[in-house]
Amino acid sequence: MLRLSLLAIIIVVVWIEILPYLIPKKTKQIYNDTMLRETALSRGMAPIPQEYDKFLKLLDSKNNPITKEKVALGKELYFDTVLSKDKTRSCSSCHMLGKNPHNKMQFLEDISHPGTKTDCMVCHIKDESGSDRLSTAIGVDEQTNPNHLNTPTILNSALAKYRMWDGTVTTSLGVIAPMIHGKYTMNLSSEKAEKRLKNSRVYTREFKKIFKDGVTFENIAKALDVYQKTLLTRSAYDRFLEGDNSAMSEEAKKGFSDFIQLGCKGCHTGITVGGQTIQKFPTRNYNHIIDVTGIFSRKYIGRETAAFDFNFKQYQRFPFENKGGFLGKNNQQLFRVPILRNVTKTSPYFHNGAVFDLREAVHIMGKYQLSMELTEKQIDEIVAFLHSLDGEIVEYKELK
Repeated sequence: MLRLSLLAIIIVVVWIEILPYLIPKKTKQIYNDTMLRETALSRGMAPIPQEYDKFLKLLDSKNNPITKEKVALGKELYFDTVLSKDKTRSCSSCHMLGKNPHNKMQFLEDISHPGTKTDCMVCHIKDESGSDRLSTAIGVDEQTNPNHLNTPTILNSALAKYRMWDGTVTTSLGVIAPMIHGKYTMNLSSEKAEKRLKNSRVYTREFKKIFKDGVTFENIAKALDVYQKTLLTRSAYDRFLEGDNSAMSEEAKKGFSDFIQLGCKGCHTGITVGGQTIQKFPTRNYNHIIDVTGIFSRKYIGRETAAFDFNFKQYQRFPFENKGGFLGKNNQQLFRVPILRNVTKTSPYFHNGAVFDLREAVHIMGKYQLSMELTEKQIDEIVAFLHSLDGEIVEYKELK
């Protein structure tokens, strides 16, 4: 009976492994520039606008109109540590921008913090990332998130449908309060935030100019909200979508074609190239099934439901150590799909910053999300495409 059971398992495993080779491979379509552009645009992969009126059409709100004065106030608050409990952290401490007044000594303390780690890029990259480039963010009192969550970029996030790693926040305004109130972020109550700003003659005056009711926590959030809406970036990718065939290299175009045809665009879609859906990760597990008798031991490639040994013990859920134990929305491995704009500047990757190399991140996504082993050439092409998403913050002259 035991032999028959082992034989049945071997047959199932072998069949699952050879099945992909029996299915005819889909012929790869060759896109010219026009076809590539039209295919992307038809899937909502639109360019970031460089015109102010188009920017307003995308992000302006009747409940919180964007004005030059409100943006200026939001920017001032964004870089001010007054909104953190111990006055050591500002929004820019975790969501760093080019002209970041973050104290250099504090920055050195952050990158040497025992609870987190980073790579060489954090010091040597000059581009804006909109993140802290640490495996997990450091909040007030040098606390790290107990779930070891990586800081997503703030750049272009106002255009996303979902925010936070579990996608629980669905508006750009809604993300402000959790960040200021959060125990492991800034840990300041609404009342104390209001009191601090009311004690400032400068802030009191500025708020009264913009809001009829002056300093309130709601108005603090509104000012920060309109400022973060201006943090949009444009890149070679945007220029290509607008008709400039020379904006992207031929390798990047091939990577863009791979991105579309392999299925990456199914999740990383929309104007932000991500942030629009919540998806399960990983969708496929590559585990070992070990026979308790020690007779049979081999690699098994299969769905999560089959990822059990004879004692029904589930194996590792992720292709890396899940430090922090975070399992996404409702503990079902459902995660907000990351925004890929400026992704080459926002390592480390994944929800707990477990992967530092972009090529490895692409390989993992191919294997564990698309069930395919990408070739070195495909990875090179896709990484070239991702570089075309690197952009600079748009300076709308109407807001200067």
